[in-house]
Amino acid sequence: MNDHDPTRLPPPAIDTTAATAAAERFAAEAAERGDADVAYAQIDSPVGRLVAAATPAGLAMLSYEDFRGGLDAVLDTLAARLSPRIVAAPRRLDPVKRELDEYFAGTRTTFDLALDWTLTSDFARRILQATVQIPFGATASYGEMAAAAGNPKASRAAGRALGSNPIPIVVPCHRIIGTSGRLTGYTGGIDRKIKLLEVEGISLG
Repeated sequence: MNDHDPTRLPPPAIDTTAATAAAERFAAEAAERGDADVAYAQIDSPVGRLVAAATPAGLAMLSYEDFRGGLDAVLDTLAARLSPRIVAAPRRLDPVKRELDEYFAGTRTTFDLALDWTLTSDFARRILQATVQIPFGATASYGEMAAAAGNPKASRAAGRALGSNPIPIVVPCHRIIGTSGRLTGYTGGIDRKIKLLEVEGISLG
């Protein structure tokens, strides 16, 4: 039989949409059953593509994909610091995507997501938990965050803790500025910090 044999049936078409949906469903079910410790999803936003990762305890990481070296680098970090049992489960992260969409649309001023602080040290956790309390549209200084964490003289350490924030935007380290009102470094770059402050109606120009 040659390639032009009219009796030869063509190969069946593959429904890639159905296959993708099935894969996502399988991953979500694995996450729900506890077969995976970490579920992740890529989320598009006005400040670039994000990688969100959650454990049963809550959102553990929200990373700027390009800043962390790409998706593979983010997954390597999650595997090393949380668990190698990771699955892509976009539906599991739907609440994160929805709240981020609402934030950027200007209809949400606080996040209601459960947070997993596993990727933070004790001092950094106190700094970041104090940062969560800064209201939408307000700013604070590094010294104020250090004082809120119980060590008013540790503003440099506070800066390091904020710089290593594993859950930016939701834990709003972009609201921390220099004492004089000067913008300082930010995970993901100053341009993103400016954009997030503008979303909240803050202009430091």
